[in-house]
Amino acid sequence: MESAQQHRPIERNIAMELVRATEAAAMAAARYLGRGNKELVDQAAVDAMRFVLGYVRMDGIVVIGEGEKDEAPMLYIGERIGGGAELQVDIAVDPIDGTTLVANGLPGAISAVALSKRGTMNCPRQFVYMDKIAAGPEARDVIDINAPVEENLKNIASAKKRNVSDLTVVVLDRPRHEKLLSEIRSVGARVKLIPAGDLAAGIQAALPETGVDVLMGVGGTPEGVLTAAAIKCIGGIIQCKAWPRNEKERDAALADGVDLDKVYYTDDLVNSEDVFFAATGVSTGELLTGVRYFSGGAATQSLAMRSSSGTIRWVDAIHNFERLDKLSTLELP
Repeated sequence: MESAQQHRPIERNIAMELVRATEAAAMAAARYLGRGNKELVDQAAVDAMRFVLGYVRMDGIVVIGEGEKDEAPMLYIGERIGGGAELQVDIAVDPIDGTTLVANGLPGAISAVALSKRGTMNCPRQFVYMDKIAAGPEARDVIDINAPVEENLKNIASAKKRNVSDLTVVVLDRPRHEKLLSEIRSVGARVKLIPAGDLAAGIQAALPETGVDVLMGVGGTPEGVLTAAAIKCIGGIIQCKAWPRNEKERDAALADGVDLDKVYYTDDLVNSEDVFFAATGVSTGELLTGVRYFSGGAATQSLAMRSSSGTIRWVDAIHNFERLDKLSTLELP
């Protein structure tokens, strides 16, 4: 039986504390924009994010991180992090969603963190990719990942009181989506192809007035859970299904008891009504402005959200490196 403590809301707005972690990761990683080294981008972001999260008053367990303990020096799955407190939470981190974007100097990369009560985040690890459909609150009761593309788009258009031709569908630019793109275009909807970063795209699909109405297609499983956390705050919907990359992965998942036909709804991925989410732009995209450096500091733009209140904050910040250096032992590159 669940205790009263599990149902009690978290008293402080940790989203604002998480923003400090995503800001630090974004500023560290953005130093390597366009320098062609994905490893440097990722390591800088991980180091900075871990440092700041270590001071947050919580007893956190990383449920989505940089890999298993033997594969990642820090922020690995199962790692305990935080400054120590009675507050027991699950943490999902994506220090850089769009590492390749940053390395190649392309737009749209973000740094993101989500947090909820302990035991409420579920990241199916038996498969790397999921087929996804995500949209805003208007489409909450009308989408069905098992339905044909045409049916979904017509239902979304009806819910939004628009024509299908007014809808914009965001899809990762991958060969695997050739059939999906053909179906979307045949219905008459508009398509926005992105090279990477379907977490940011999923958030855009749920937020109002972003120019994106729905996310469709196959993307990373961890990004699906982070998208679900953000959508819990916004009030939209995401549905996902396992997408094995090959027969070996399919057989392994089946041997592990995975139902490949199972639909993962928002609450299956994040089963809490008190979810916190933060993201900071690394390279400027349509969701967030990236890090801008100036003499002695930098400017950042972030998003901070909490599901229980439904509050969405856009946080523009100016950072003074000289003063920050006095507070931190983490060296900025």
